[in-house]
Amino acid sequence: MTPRQSVVLQVGPLGLCGVDEAGRGPLAGPVMAAAVMLDPAQPIDGLRDSKKLSAAARERLADEIRLRAVAWCVAEASVAEIDQLNILQATLLAMQRAVAGLSRAPDDVWVDGNRCPNWAWRSQAVVKGDDKVAAIAAASILAKTVRDQYMRRLHDEHPVYGFARHMGYGTALHLAALKAHGACPQHRRSFAPVKSLFQ
Repeated sequence: MTPRQSVVLQVGPLGLCGVDEAGRGPLAGPVMAAAVMLDPAQPIDGLRDSKKLSAAARERLADEIRLRAVAWCVAEASVAEIDQLNILQATLLAMQRAVAGLSRAPDDVWVDGNRCPNWAWRSQAVVKGDDKVAAIAAASILAKTVRDQYMRRLHDEHPVYGFARHMGYGTALHLAALKAHGACPQHRRSFAPVKSLFQ
């Protein structure tokens, strides 16, 4: 998809907040969620699902979103919270924190996926929303770029796992490193490949 084609994304009214997460599947690191309210008068070309963008495009768009959005916030749920609550509930918690952290209250909140957190805001879930709604796509990009930055910092602390290459996902490289070195404090012990190390 070219930037010109990105105009098919629904912009929505000024008070619309889009929400998306990054990091539900990895074996390590927090899950991040972002909430973004865009200005319909200042459309951002090139928005789409962050997974369909190059790393360079994501970083460029993330800077533009921070500069031009009406309001935005990125929040997380920690590894400890993931292990205590389960990954779904931790993701919903991160989303709640992201919306609560906005500098202005939204009128409506649209969440990527098939369910919304239990919160006070008027909201709806939008399946594949990060490829349909501009504010959700923007949230997808912010959540992904912030989480990737976190995992690169974690790589500097624990280089044996290769976090900068796989961002914590269960690749063959990561699984081999887990077997050779055990888990670090940022591994999710409730996830099966990590849990098996302690059984």
